[in-house]
Amino acid sequence: MQTLEESLKYHQWLKALENNNISVSEVRPLHLVHKQNGELLFGFVHAEAQAPNGEKLLPIALIRGHFVSIVTVLIEKETKKRYLLLVRQYRIANGEYSYEHPAGMCDNQTDPFAVAVKEIAEETGLEVQKEQLCLLNDTLLYSSPGLLDEGGYLFSCEVELSASEIDSFRGKQTGAEGEREFISTVVCPIEDAMPLMSSITARLNLMMYLYP
Repeated sequence: MQTLEESLKYHQWLKALENNNISVSEVRPLHLVHKQNGELLFGFVHAEAQAPNGEKLLPIALIRGHFVSIVTVLIEKETKKRYLLLVRQYRIANGEYSYEHPAGMCDNQTDPFAVAVKEIAEETGLEVQKEQLCLLNDTLLYSSPGLLDEGGYLFSCEVELSASEIDSFRGKQTGAEGEREFISTVVCPIEDAMPLMSSITARLNLMMYLYP
């Protein structure tokens, strides 16, 4: 099994602290969760850290790594009408059947563009190229920095398809069943999407696309 110290996400977390002049005297793993392949998924740690002004930081952190989220816009060739290609799945943290953009963790990958291309394909079946992606944020956006190291790369991607091609993405069953991913795709008029989303990341990603 991969140790905490062997994982990319651990070193990215330490680098972020260093960049902000936080001194770390000790990191003690409290609990590690691994993928089936042995790669570290999460690390729950106790860290003794101090700010430049001498204040000690709260010591508990969950090391998860960074993620990508992609507003995926399907443009109908015949009418130029815009649709969002969303994914829908049940979520353990609130039990909701959650509407989201294609998204995923970077884990041991350092190229968020490559991760975004992979996640769109895995979660929706849509094949895109890196050149079709637009990164919407110039610095990492953190979801909950009081506990999580998780920073997000938020993208948009526009793809022009025929009406019949767009229809083919309605209700597709996707996801990695071995990882308990049971995903269905949803094609939604872009103006109807916001009320469906309860995830702040999903809403923020869409707002950054709509209001650059």
